Amino acid sequence: MEKLFLLIVVISTCLAEPKDLSGKVLVFTKETNSDFVKLQTTKTLFSSATVCLRFLTDLKRTYSLFSLSTSDHLNDFLFYKPSEDVLRIHARDEATDFLSLSLPANTWHSICATWRSDNGLAQLWVDGLPTIKRYIISGKPISGAPSTILGQEQDTYGGGFEASQSFIGMISKLHMWDYVLSDIEIKRYMNDKYFTPGNVFNWGSLEYEITGLILVEDDPENIENTSIISQSEHEI
Repeated sequence: MEKLFLLIVVISTCLAEPKDLSGKVLVFTKETNSDFVKLQTTKTLFSSATVCLRFLTDLKRTYSLFSLSTSDHLNDFLFYKPSEDVLRIHARDEATDFLSLSLPANTWHSICATWRSDNGLAQLWVDGLPTIKRYIISGKPISGAPSTILGQEQDTYGGGFEASQSFIGMISKLHMWDYVLSDIEIKRYMNDKYFTPGNVFNWGSLEYEITGLILVEDDPENIENTSIISQSEHEI
């Protein structure tokens, strides 16, 4: 029993160490209210926020892509897909919907979500194109120890998951900054070239813990690009 406990402690400690996930994807394999990825950061104050990620899913129903809660605000920064052509951004428990978006299933999509506490404006970038800017809430920054979850939407601080809102698919190249990225930096992220890695969460040095059947696998896009380069070199 003591050996089993020691093994669990060692595994948990390893999962909490920063990992380089370059060329990898997180695979969320099933509808569940118990499987999730928790991201770790020491930062506790966010006057603004930018989160960028790539995802692939075949879901038609609602699902959460990124959920950051604090003890005072369950939806301190959340983006969520409530219907087929809509993405919703929450900040400080308030929200706005971005409409008429093209997000076909079984296709990789690049998403960046931004919010500023000084003027309350939020914006999405979807596959290289910006949406309009919409007001959510202004005046106070996000503050407090964050509970940041991938694959679920938090109805309580660190929990309260519903299977009907769980994400099924793949997520990769997630970064978060505690400021709003410039348009140029967002375009660089979308093109995967020379962008500044996140200073809150960085896919190349990510502290995370996996609970349940979520797998880390090779990024299929990376494999495809490598095959194209190898074929070109062979032809030369």
